[in-house]
Amino acid sequence: MTLFEKIIAREIPAEIIFEDERVLAFQDISPQAPTHILVIPKKPIPRVGEANAEDEALLGHLLLTAQRVADELGINSTEEGFRLVINNGKLGGEAVPHLHLHLLSGRQMKWPPG
Repeated sequence: MTLFEKIIAREIPAEIIFEDERVLAFQDISPQAPTHILVIPKKPIPRVGEANAEDEALLGHLLLTAQRVADELGINSTEEGFRLVINNGKLGGEAVPHLHLHLLSGRQMKWPPG
């Protein structure tokens, strides 16, 4: 069972920002920006590179949930803004083998990242 599955099961506490039947959004415990929220599917998909056609609606729901959370936090504007990051695999920076979006805001993001 992954760390995120334990958070979903409430075996590990998290500061939950949003939840519905398909996804969970919570504060990252090691934030890389003033706002750093993780948005995860409740369905255990190890990484975006292993998602399949049956996950299409869930993947869209993850993005729309990130937008909803950004709206609720007041960061979904051209003045504020946010960055969404998905890490995939070792060289991509994946630390937990459970698909998740990083919603980052509150500071100027740089390009190229990492």
